[in-house]
Amino acid sequence: MIDIETMAILIVDDMKSMRSIIKKMLRSLKLGDVIYFAENGMEGLRCLQTNRVDLAIIDWKMPVMTGAMMLDAIRSDRQLRDLPVIMVTAESQKEIVLDVAEIEVEGYLIKPLTPALLDEKIRSVVERVNNPDDATRHARNARHCQDAGNIALAIRHMEMAIKRKPSASRLVRNMGLLYIQEGNMALGEKYLIDAAFVNPQDAITRHYLCEFYWKAQNYPKAVKYWGEVISLTSKFNEEAILVGQQLLEKGLNSHAIKLFSKLINKTEKNFPLKEKILDLCLDAGEVGFSSHLVTLLMKEFPSNHGLVYKAGQIHEVLGDEDKALEYFLVADQYTDCPLDVKLKIARIYFMKKKILQADDYLARVLRMDPHNKEALTMRSTI
Repeated sequence: MIDIETMAILIVDDMKSMRSIIKKMLRSLKLGDVIYFAENGMEGLRCLQTNRVDLAIIDWKMPVMTGAMMLDAIRSDRQLRDLPVIMVTAESQKEIVLDVAEIEVEGYLIKPLTPALLDEKIRSVVERVNNPDDATRHARNARHCQDAGNIALAIRHMEMAIKRKPSASRLVRNMGLLYIQEGNMALGEKYLIDAAFVNPQDAITRHYLCEFYWKAQNYPKAVKYWGEVISLTSKFNEEAILVGQQLLEKGLNSHAIKLFSKLINKTEKNFPLKEKILDLCLDAGEVGFSSHLVTLLMKEFPSNHGLVYKAGQIHEVLGDEDKALEYFLVADQYTDCPLDVKLKIARIYFMKKKILQADDYLARVLRMDPHNKEALTMRSTI
């Protein structure tokens, strides 16, 4: 039981002024007796590991370790996972609300804070902790049984929790994970699908389904759920790129392209991510999609000169020498153009038997790299 007047509260915020404001509000509201401070999630975790804390008030956006990362670490720690947490954010973006719901936060507040809102939120959180409903009690019992290795009893407790809250996707999802742990893949799959159906915004359950189907080598379904995950949140984008790369390595290019297309369509002005996808496709010899993608990127990022060179490379692989030469000549006008561009131009002119133009570019290459073997070989042939 938490005593609302004598409880210990941890405030985690990178802004000293915000920590001071929350402390003054707590004192005026007579909430809590001991107050701890931390500037980021890493410091906050250290405080939790060395002090008894009854409630944590955590800012969403912080350096070193964000509020979401800290919360995830808390929920993954058996000693800390039941700690009630209130998340504070300066914005009410859809993705933040989704994350807060999925990693089991007791509540969140949007800045600017007011004493009335803080008072109401803390009192409601403490009330729910001190007097949990039946579903919460059964879910906690299920977790304790799972920790003890009694999966069968954990499943029975989770069944009772779901009966009391059938629309709670987190409970249905956890039932699926228990069945998978027990080795009953069919029921595990069923409950994960049910959880996704119950909550169309549940990205975490869909991520579990991605992993489930990937392990089962059911790549079409894995890609289907990856598409749904990407449409809901960007937090798994890097992992999705790695999955796309593995699909390319397996020769499943059509599935990789489907996944990459979803990522590209959902990501605005993120050049590093899109360039990474382009490079992966180029390395895998997927020139058709690469050609389409580089055209899109040149329109979206017209000042990026490196894309012109890559467009030339793609057309070179496609066997369209004239188009490749056109792009290479444009790329050669930029001061940061790599030496390889001049060598490619010389090579194309040489193949087209345009000897004077080829010799001119070979001379440029050799001025920059006198020992370039390919340039020396072509020039000796000329």
